[in-house]
Amino acid sequence: MSVDIELTIQPWDRLEELVDQQDRDVLRTFWRTLTSSELARAVSRMDVEKQHQLLGLLDPEDAADLIDELPHIQAADILEELPAEQAAAIVDELDSDEQVDVLNELDDDDVAAILEKMDPEEADDVRERVKYSPDTAGGLMITEYLSFPKTTKVVDVLADLRAHVEEYQEFDVRYIYVVESRSRPKLRGVVRLKDIVLSPGHVNLMDLRVLEAKSVPVVADLDDLEHFFDRYDYSAVPVVDWEGNMVGTVLRSDVQEAVGERADKTFMRFGGIVTGEELRTMPTGLRAVRRLAFLLPVFMLSLASASVIGLFEETIKDVTVLAMFLPLVAGLSGCSGNQAVAVSVRELALGLATKGDVMRVLVKELAVGLTLGLVMGSVLFGIAYLWSGDTHVAMAVGMAVPMTIMLAVCLGGVVPLILTAIKLDPAMASGPLVTTMTDFCSFFSVLMIATHILHMHG
Repeated sequence: MSVDIELTIQPWDRLEELVDQQDRDVLRTFWRTLTSSELARAVSRMDVEKQHQLLGLLDPEDAADLIDELPHIQAADILEELPAEQAAAIVDELDSDEQVDVLNELDDDDVAAILEKMDPEEADDVRERVKYSPDTAGGLMITEYLSFPKTTKVVDVLADLRAHVEEYQEFDVRYIYVVESRSRPKLRGVVRLKDIVLSPGHVNLMDLRVLEAKSVPVVADLDDLEHFFDRYDYSAVPVVDWEGNMVGTVLRSDVQEAVGERADKTFMRFGGIVTGEELRTMPTGLRAVRRLAFLLPVFMLSLASASVIGLFEETIKDVTVLAMFLPLVAGLSGCSGNQAVAVSVRELALGLATKGDVMRVLVKELAVGLTLGLVMGSVLFGIAYLWSGDTHVAMAVGMAVPMTIMLAVCLGGVVPLILTAIKLDPAMASGPLVTTMTDFCSFFSVLMIATHILHMHG
């Protein structure tokens, strides 16, 4: 019976029990049995005081391991509530790429306070890396890598590896990088670790290097990195500055993770989350303000669309059945426009379209829009006629659909390109822009055509 009761205890309840018991060893053992999602959920259910107690029971290295399992924004929320000295000790133990990811989620004042308490040499290194955008090679790179001067022999490399086992065990050592010298780390080549292990000790590193070894500049963006790893079967790529000096290495796994996070943020922006990220652990006021930043502009645009109906009040009074078809035409056009938005955003992400492809996209979407419009216009003409028995109503609806669908797909196709050109996120603004503009045009088209037909046959 006691076993059944134990199984019903939720991870966050058990975690809080262990925090209250102040048992460091059992606590450490328990949280390491949780998956990343279970741990994130358990920590998010704890109040701020309990979170502080939890981290206080762990040494900085274990606390860093725990922080590493959490989403970056959740980790940042926890760190910003800690004393700067405690937060600095934890950040100091994080991998170099994780340090940048977490600190980029903090306010500048919090970052400055944490860096002030860190080891000076480590802090200087972090300051240099946080200058780069998170989605560039500089922002994604790790600075834990092994490099040796070009005159080094295999026997010396192996001796160095054995002498620094404890230090290097945290490194992701798959390659050895050959540089000009310690003081001038200009990249000269890349050597696979297995080639060093299997080579005689007297062999020089330069003789083992991979010919035409590839590297990426520190400013390379995420798309460049994704394309690089699609093209080359490397597990990591060295990062060089504008002088060709090696400054870090980017892992394939980190690029894949960053691409996935970008896709998640794009999905969130499509849903109207302006920043692309929100968790329910965030303050209610902050979440509400961010959502209102999206809802209020959309409301104003929708209000403008609805006001069109007021301009044709007499037409609707004379033919009330039109009111039923207005949302139908608007919804159909909005969906068509959003399909075009999705294709453009996808092509932009894959590099298949650029901001200069507006005319090409217009031509392609006009062809699709005309086909869709004629098919759906014919279908709605028949439905409107069967429903109302009025040829005029059927003609107004049937003629409006091709016009609005063609307009919708053209807008949906080019708006993401235009937003990209003016440095706005196409995923966040394209959907509501296209939807409200097509609503406006749909209402106007149906009612204008109906008014014209009624006037001709009045």
